[in-house]
Amino acid sequence: MPISSQALAFVFGLLGNVISFMVFLAPLPTFYKIYKKKSAEGYQSLPYVVALFSAMLWIYYALLKTNATFLITINSFGCLIETLYIFLFIFYAPTKLRSQTARLLVLLNVLGFGVMLALTLVLAKGERRLKVLGWICLVFNLTVFAAPLFIMGKVIKTKSVEYMPFALSFFLTLNAVMWFFYGLLLKDYYIALPNVVGFVFGIIQMILFMIFKNAKKSIPINEEPKPQLHQLSEQIMDVVKLGTMVCTELSPVAVLQPNMEVVVEAVIDNIQNKQQLIK
Repeated sequence: MPISSQALAFVFGLLGNVISFMVFLAPLPTFYKIYKKKSAEGYQSLPYVVALFSAMLWIYYALLKTNATFLITINSFGCLIETLYIFLFIFYAPTKLRSQTARLLVLLNVLGFGVMLALTLVLAKGERRLKVLGWICLVFNLTVFAAPLFIMGKVIKTKSVEYMPFALSFFLTLNAVMWFFYGLLLKDYYIALPNVVGFVFGIIQMILFMIFKNAKKSIPINEEPKPQLHQLSEQIMDVVKLGTMVCTELSPVAVLQPNMEVVVEAVIDNIQNKQQLIK
């Protein structure tokens, strides 16, 4: 007995929900690193802000379209988890990056979505509204898949896959396959077409990961990071302690304590001379 397209669509929709759930959870290792480092510096918030906007759009689209329960369930979870990611990112981000993320969130997810919602409700009715919203969802779904291009460019530039987790790339690719067949079986090309691009980008990301996963980043001598203030303090204290220990071993009976100002100045001069040689 042949399986109907509706039954197959149900299967792919269910699998799409399961895999999308894992896609939304895939950035957890990244945010665990941010939590451990207590800093989001070096990471990008754009993919999460765009993903939140896309999830909001798909919920609106699913509410207008009949028989779209799978879209509502997974995108509701997506809105929740992406919101948590964004707030965690803002909490640990440097001041400049925090303000940039907040502005992007307000412009895209508050003002942008509000304007789009008002315009589609006022200017479009019935089936036309669904088509207009379908095209908007298609464009922004492409944006979600294209957002990792920023990370891919960073991987190629730094020859490091630190900011591109393999799990996310893998699940995005598998997820694109499931939702492509779901949209195709329902003859909903607003769902099917963007996932072709998602599949291609996912494959490219996995290829980049395989190429650069063992690559060692080489830092030119003139680009070596300069010691920070707390690192200089630690070096100075180590030298002072070492000088005191040496003096004690040389003369256990009577030790002349070193002049602290002279030692500190000598250490600073030594570090500055090393930096001049490096340059």
